[in-house]
Amino acid sequence: MEVLKIQGGIPLKGHVRAAGAKNAITKLLVASLLSDKPCHFYNVPSIGDVEVTVSLCQEIGMQVSWDREKGEMHVVTKELKTSYIPQRFSGSNRIPILMMGALLGRTDEDIIVPVAGGCDLGQRPVDFHISALESLGASVEYRPMKRQGAYFARAHNGLQGNQITLPFPSVGATENTILASVTARGTTVIRNAAMEPEIIDLILFLQKLGANITVDVDRTIRIQGTRRFYEVQHTVLSDRIEAASWGMAAICTKGRVFVEGAQHLHMITFLNKIREVGGAFDVRHNGIEFFYDGPLEGGLHVETDVHPGFMTDWQQPFVVLLTQAAGSSVIHETVYEKRFGYAETLQEMGADITLFKQCLGGKCCRYASKNYAHSMIVKGPSPLTAREISVPDLRAGFAYVMAACLASGQSVISGVQFLDRGYENLAGKLAGLGVQIERSTVKDPVPVMLPMAVDEEEEVKLEECLA
Repeated sequence: MEVLKIQGGIPLKGHVRAAGAKNAITKLLVASLLSDKPCHFYNVPSIGDVEVTVSLCQEIGMQVSWDREKGEMHVVTKELKTSYIPQRFSGSNRIPILMMGALLGRTDEDIIVPVAGGCDLGQRPVDFHISALESLGASVEYRPMKRQGAYFARAHNGLQGNQITLPFPSVGATENTILASVTARGTTVIRNAAMEPEIIDLILFLQKLGANITVDVDRTIRIQGTRRFYEVQHTVLSDRIEAASWGMAAICTKGRVFVEGAQHLHMITFLNKIREVGGAFDVRHNGIEFFYDGPLEGGLHVETDVHPGFMTDWQQPFVVLLTQAAGSSVIHETVYEKRFGYAETLQEMGADITLFKQCLGGKCCRYASKNYAHSMIVKGPSPLTAREISVPDLRAGFAYVMAACLASGQSVISGVQFLDRGYENLAGKLAGLGVQIERSTVKDPVPVMLPMAVDEEEEVKLEECLA
C-alpha cells in the first residue's frame, strides 16, 4: 500500500494549477453517451474517478483516446455493446446510477446498473432519481442480490416530458433527470433543481450537443426533447474544490499560493468566509492568490448548503483552518449526516473539536432530532502533532493533508487511493509548494474500505436477466 509521509511546519508557497473538475468531467462523459457523435474534452484531470468512469463507459461501447499530459480526451459511442453495467463497478463511485438517465434515451433494452457508491458520507438515497425517471415514463426496479443489489430500468415506449419537482435540490437527481429529459418527447420542467456550477457546465455541454435547455432564477430547468445531435468541443471548468483546498492550505500554514484556474464566480461564498476568518486573497485574470495576512480570528458560523451556499466539500479543510483561528466557531452540516467522521483524528492530533447532535446556528435542518452528530464547535488556535493517519474518504483526506502540513513532526497518511480519486498529482503539487513529502510503498497495509467483491455466480445471474 502507498502512503504519504509529510514533514509539517513549512508554509506553502508558490504556484499551482487547479485541474478540471472531477464532478464535471465524470458527468460529461456519461452525457456524451446520449449521442453517436464525437465529443472532444479539454482540461481533463488525470484522477481515479475519471479512470473508473472511462472504464465504465468503455464497457458499454465508448471509444476513448486520452492524452493525460495534455489533459485532452476524445470519445465517441457509435453504438452500445450492452446496457448492463457489471457488478464490479458497484461502490466504485456515484456514476453508475446516472447511466440510467443517459441510456434510457439511447436504447430500448433493459438497463441494469449496480448500487451507487462513492465516499461513505451518509445514506445518499436514490429515491429522488427513481421518482423523477418514473415521472418521465421509465420503469425502475431494485432487485436485491446475494451481496449487492442492482437497479433495473426500462422505457420500452420511450420517455415523455413531464413536470417534476424535486423534494431537495439534489445534484445527482437533477443530473439524472436532465439526461433522461434530453431525449424525451415534449418538454420537461424540473423545479427545485440543483444549480451547482458543474450542472451549468453539463447544461452548456448538452446545448452544444443539440439539446434545448433554459435555466430560470427560481431553480427551474426546462428541456425540450430532441434526437438530433452534433459533434462537440468542450473545456471542463476548473475544480472549485481543489482551488479552495489550496487556498485554505496556504492560509493556515501562513504561506502564499497562487491558484491558477480558480474562478471567482464559483467561489463567492467561500471567499466571504476566508475574509471573515482573517485570510486574504487577490483575484487576478487567470486565478486567485491566497495568503496569510495576520492572525486568524474565529467566531464564525458556517452552515453548509447547496449552491450558492457554502459547499459541503469545503467544510473539512475549513475546519482545519479554524483550528488555527483564535476563538470558537460553529460548523453546521446540512447536506450529509455522516460528514464529521474525520473529526476524531483531528482531535487526536490536538484539535479542540466538540460534536453535537443538535442543529447549531441559524436554522434547523433535515437532520434535526435524528441522532446524527452534524454540528461542531471548533476552538483555536491549537498546535497539532504528527501521527499515523488512515484516510476514510476524499475530502477528509485533504483535511488530513492540511493537518499534516501544520503538525510538528512527520505524519504518515495511508488510504492514498481516496486522494487519488479527486486530486491530480497531489504529492507533486505539494512538493512544488515547498512541502517535504514522500510517496512510498509500505509492506504492512492499513485496512481501508474497498468496494465489496462480487461473486461470479452473481454476475452470471444478472447477465441472465438480460437474456
